Amino acid sequence: MNTESPVGRRTALCGIVVALAVPSGLVTACSSGSSTGTGPTTPAQGGSTPTSGSSGSTGSAGGALVALADVPEGGGAVVDGPGGKKIVVARVSATEVKAFDATCPHQGSIVAEPSGGTITCPSHGSQFSPADGSVKKGPATSGLKAVAVKVEGDQVVLT
Repeated sequence: MNTESPVGRRTALCGIVVALAVPSGLVTACSSGSSTGTGPTTPAQGGSTPTSGSSGSTGSAGGALVALADVPEGGGAVVDGPGGKKIVVARVSATEVKAFDATCPHQGSIVAEPSGGTITCPSHGSQFSPADGSVKKGPATSGLKAVAVKVEGDQVVLT
């Protein structure tokens, strides 16, 4: 006589999910109990998605990309933008910033932070102007694509 209880379809599927090492967020969906709330939070749960810099913002449209204090004058920062896309933010004066898609148009590498008045691609040495994203030195033949930003309070935000 079999004294074990039959395994339900839901339990079996959850076991398969665990065996396949699916991220923990999906595994908790199989749970019949309540969550303790001890795991990481998501923006929908009131948490934030960190970005480069210390702003701790999501980088969404109208959202802060980086604290102005984290973008040195004459330099800049590469930060996460909407959808995880990298954005290079250049501080061209005490109160003015410019931003560009950080993807080098030559072969798609992510450019480095602006330094010494130049944004450089570490892969092949293309150089771009932080003032307008134009090519200063190839092999890239086109400039960086502008991203609309402004300084709002102490943050650089998308417009």
